[in-house]
Amino acid sequence: MKAARHYDIDALRVLTIALLLIYHIAIVFQPWALFVGFIKSDVSWESLWVPMSLLNVWRIPILFFVSGMGVYFAMRKRSWKTLIGERVQRILIPFLFGIFAIAPLHIFVFQKFYEQSLTYYAHMGHLWFLGNIFVYVACFLPIFYVLKRREGGTFKRRVVQLMSQPVGPLVIALLFMLEALLVKPQIYSLYAQTWHGFFLGALAFFFGYLLMYCGPTFWKTVGKWKWMYLLLGLVLFTLRYVYYQLEAPGYLMALESINWIFGVFGLCHQFLNKPSKLLSYASEAAYPVYIIHMVVLYLGCLWILPLPVPVYLQFVLLVVITFGGCYAIYEFLIKRIWFLRPLFGLKLDRKQGLKSTKIISQNS
Repeated sequence: MKAARHYDIDALRVLTIALLLIYHIAIVFQPWALFVGFIKSDVSWESLWVPMSLLNVWRIPILFFVSGMGVYFAMRKRSWKTLIGERVQRILIPFLFGIFAIAPLHIFVFQKFYEQSLTYYAHMGHLWFLGNIFVYVACFLPIFYVLKRREGGTFKRRVVQLMSQPVGPLVIALLFMLEALLVKPQIYSLYAQTWHGFFLGALAFFFGYLLMYCGPTFWKTVGKWKWMYLLLGLVLFTLRYVYYQLEAPGYLMALESINWIFGVFGLCHQFLNKPSKLLSYASEAAYPVYIIHMVVLYLGCLWILPLPVPVYLQFVLLVVITFGGCYAIYEFLIKRIWFLRPLFGLKLDRKQGLKSTKIISQNS
């Protein structure tokens, strides 16, 4: 039986990448921004970090969950060879292109802002996420295809039975808590290019696939019990804020993270699981926007941060410029220039390519 399309997962991808952009903009206004390689405003807005701290325990893990869910849908009509080839085109090529052509650009802008010598060097920057995803696909694909061939087996029945209970999804949290206890990250929300981020991402990616594998049962459970998960997440965040000054022991932050994620899954499944032209457009744009957003953000900093305006207005202006600039570049360049599309994770538009080839031939 053909699985129904989950528009809520498309919406989740769009929303989480939008939150990621806002989160990165907020870092600019923190006194420690330079320590994590960000341009820093001379005027700090430290209270802004309280809501950002609520986001930072689940903003990246939920993207890994969604990526694993995407692999489940991709496997329905593809052999493992086709799927690997597709992931090379959609993930590995943009990752490698980004290392040499995109991430160095925002370093140039950083150097320009601080009047340093312009020096080129290739690096991953914020694109580390894509490298992790490609490794997870390569590692987990054999397991996923074994599970696919045994969809009517005992393992799936037991997973479905477990996920039919409100505590079922929370069993997953035990493994995330164990990861925090074993790896012992100094800062739980520091995922980029760390072993903590790698292992946590692997768990989220694997369970993203597994939750889709067990069918509609999981979605019924999180839809029914979403407010319980959100309340538990809020209680744990309040404890973290009041008692631990926002940096609680890793195992508590892992538990908090999973509750927020399942609560958000439930909300999106109830309210956003429907098609729309806006969602279709934003879903395609989300990947290129993620790839280019740091360049646009830093360019915005060049213009906005020197302005003698209140810090909250600088933040709002940076939000407008970053989102507006990213979507303008997507709409007028990446989307329309055929050879740029695969470099930013979009499918190659063969009609555009053939048309361009024809024009070149006519002019030769």
